[in-house]
Amino acid sequence: MRKIKQNLVNVFFLIAIMICITPYNAQAELKRQNVVYRHGNIVLEGYLVYDNSGPMKRPGVLVVHEWKGINSHVKGSADKLAQLGYVAFAIDMYGKGIRPKTDEEAKKIVSVFKNDRLLMRERVKAGLMELKRHPWVDAENIAAIGYCFGGSAVLELARSGADVRGVVSFHGGLNTPHPADANNIKAKILVLHGAQDPYVPETDVKLFETEMKNAHVYYKLIKYPGVVHSFTNPASGNDPKKGIAYDKKAAQESWEEMKIFLEQIFTEK
Repeated sequence: MRKIKQNLVNVFFLIAIMICITPYNAQAELKRQNVVYRHGNIVLEGYLVYDNSGPMKRPGVLVVHEWKGINSHVKGSADKLAQLGYVAFAIDMYGKGIRPKTDEEAKKIVSVFKNDRLLMRERVKAGLMELKRHPWVDAENIAAIGYCFGGSAVLELARSGADVRGVVSFHGGLNTPHPADANNIKAKILVLHGAQDPYVPETDVKLFETEMKNAHVYYKLIKYPGVVHSFTNPASGNDPKKGIAYDKKAAQESWEEMKIFLEQIFTEK
């Protein structure tokens, strides 16, 4: 009888603990907001998200969009980063309300940045400064990730000598007209690349590796066999013959590689 009473006490004790804990967890949620900011005279609108539980100061992660601008794919990545405990800011490279609808529109806008890498770098830096100003961000612990066009942009951010801990390129362009600027890089580099990406040929990959090695940059390049361009985005379709296709396995594996990379750069001294 005494044993039964003791078991009941233990059960009631556990229930009491659960009642105390549940309201706190219920209050934890993702805080999302559109953020209007500027680069010179250009008005931009990004997407910021973070979990309102946990420590007030935490690492920030900049997210740079694909060539059609901020979309559900990029916002979803920012949400997942926030769930990992980071403050994520999906920046706007084009301007408030400028969201290309067609490939031709996107190509025209992207060509402006490809032909003016200084503009590309400064536009990313505008987003970086906005993220650093957020009260919940540890400004000494910032990383940047980018997809396709955004992958090119975060690599150019690194080449500018920006004070970030690391950058991650998902199926991004690797070439640059200013390879000597790799000597400015302070960040560690992670490149996640489809081995059969027709938009980033092997010659670009080799030149990138030479660039990094000559500048003694810490970098890691992972190639996914049989994978083509834009492999992280489900909207890319499933026909690799088109040169653009979603690959679930590569998408999952590359995300895990990014998670490990971020944990390492934010914990090392």
